[in-house]
Amino acid sequence: MALRMWASSTANALKISCASKAHLSPVFSLSRCFSTVLDGLKYANSHEWVKHEGPVVTIGITDHAQDHLGEVVFVELPEPGGSVSQGKGFGAVESVKATSDVNSPISGEIVEVNSKLTEAPGLINSSPYEEGWMIKVKPSSPSELESLMGAKEYTKFCEEEDASH
Repeated sequence: MALRMWASSTANALKISCASKAHLSPVFSLSRCFSTVLDGLKYANSHEWVKHEGPVVTIGITDHAQDHLGEVVFVELPEPGGSVSQGKGFGAVESVKATSDVNSPISGEIVEVNSKLTEAPGLINSSPYEEGWMIKVKPSSPSELESLMGAKEYTKFCEEEDASH
């Protein structure tokens, strides 16, 4: 993990791009090494992603967010059956660097939580778009998806955000 963080910092400082993770195609690479943005997902400006699958959406934090957080050591998740509101917090992610609230990009009923994260919070680092998902929600206002960014817009958003820091 330390080597990965050093490589990411060094590549970012030198403005070097890395090859994207081939198994997660199609992807767009951000200017920060190792960060991946998947096409076909929607993204919030608070760095959560949404995957729309039939009547349910899956929500997690982006590769970009986990990269900035560092090693995730604890995840706080809500109970199934509760509700979430767009832009409001539903949980938290604690890393070796900081604790960050996680906001819901869409409103609805929580139908499932990823209980694996209780025992293995590092799944958010190793597999943010697959095994590291956080909650599944039945949307109450599916039109809220339209307010979220696509992959290209999110990539640009992250590049601009990183450049301003």
